Amino acid sequence: MKSILQLSLFLIVSVTSGQIRPLAQDHVAIWTSPDPARIYCYTPAICRLPSGRLVVTHEISSAGKPVPPDNKPFHEARVMTSDDGGKIWTQRHTFNLTFARPFVAGKSLYIVGMKSQVGVLRSDDDGITWSEQVSLNDKGIWHQSACNVLFTKGNVYLVMEKHAPLRGIQGWQVGDLAPVLMRAKADSDLLDRKSWTFASELVFEDLPESRMPNAFGFPFHPMDRKKVTFLVPPKGRSIAPAGWLETNVVQFTDPQHLWHDPAGKTFYLWMRANTGMTNYAAIAQVKENEDGSMTTSVVKSPAGTPMLFVPCPGGQMRFHVEWDEKTKLYWLLGSQTTDSMIRPDAMPKDRWGTPDNERHRLVLHFSKNMIDWCFAGVVSIGATPKESRHYASMCIDGEDLVIVSRSGDEKAHSAHNGNLITFHRVQRFRSLVY
Repeated sequence: MKSILQLSLFLIVSVTSGQIRPLAQDHVAIWTSPDPARIYCYTPAICRLPSGRLVVTHEISSAGKPVPPDNKPFHEARVMTSDDGGKIWTQRHTFNLTFARPFVAGKSLYIVGMKSQVGVLRSDDDGITWSEQVSLNDKGIWHQSACNVLFTKGNVYLVMEKHAPLRGIQGWQVGDLAPVLMRAKADSDLLDRKSWTFASELVFEDLPESRMPNAFGFPFHPMDRKKVTFLVPPKGRSIAPAGWLETNVVQFTDPQHLWHDPAGKTFYLWMRANTGMTNYAAIAQVKENEDGSMTTSVVKSPAGTPMLFVPCPGGQMRFHVEWDEKTKLYWLLGSQTTDSMIRPDAMPKDRWGTPDNERHRLVLHFSKNMIDWCFAGVVSIGATPKESRHYASMCIDGEDLVIVSRSGDEKAHSAHNGNLITFHRVQRFRSLVY
């Protein structure tokens, strides 16, 4: 921990300089769009191999629109590697999944994502060559982002989100999503669907706790449960029906934590909350049963009160959670809002979506319990609201945090459809703890 004198000095320097210096403003562009008006980037994810090699996966896409030379929609997912700490990147492979992330389990490198099913592929030579892609379940509609992967008790845990049978929601159907925790033995063959156990499904729209309105302030803006609501007549600045998405999984190992399970059979899901509010995440829990199955349910407070939302800096956008065993802290990488109380009709043209949807400030926090968060610093800031730094993923590389961000510069199509995948390094990140 920093001493009080060190912390005071830090605050004095920050105030007298008139600005906070970002931790990792300098970056390496892993990918730059050849056509920013039509070709965009999505879903960056990163992991570190035992050899020290860094592996990044990301997507490039025309977002369903036809583009030259064949005038068809374009989509490609790529595997990139770096052996010099992120200065130089080499493309190793392309694959056909979305919402993918890489991770190491056993002696192999895997990528899990989705197409019409949850899919996985494997490399046994540090990402140079890859297996055929296989499906882990039957066809359905799936969702996610490159959120975290948890290892405990010799198992690997991660979440994919299933669209339940549609409930009449029109537009962005995050109210139909069910976060599904997946578990497998880390040293098993993760290409074999028999290696995986899928938790039960819990759909946001089905929960009595998701009914509106309530005294919590939900919904903040006018919001229809079944269709898009336009905040600026006649059809401007729309907000989709409420829901949850882009799920991280955590477990509480501190015996003093109110939600600690001495048996180690309870996991918690931390999700982006689409409510119109900022700095709240949606949560659920998963319990492992004696027969090995897993049941997903609503979290309850010590008083027995159902809890659907908790404080979370940047919980209104996609965020990434990383547990650090050395500091015994959860690290949170997400988006910072600065102007969510602006009237929707007064928003500048460069701002994307609704007032809670600011995307150009990437920030880092830490917490001992996933509820009380301490600000660690700004990672990177785009020069304008259009020049995004968002949907970022991170992993620990020795004493540093390495980060990949879905980013944009002045050439970007929008804050949502960026033209850069950027790599950032936060040096000696543990020294930020106070």
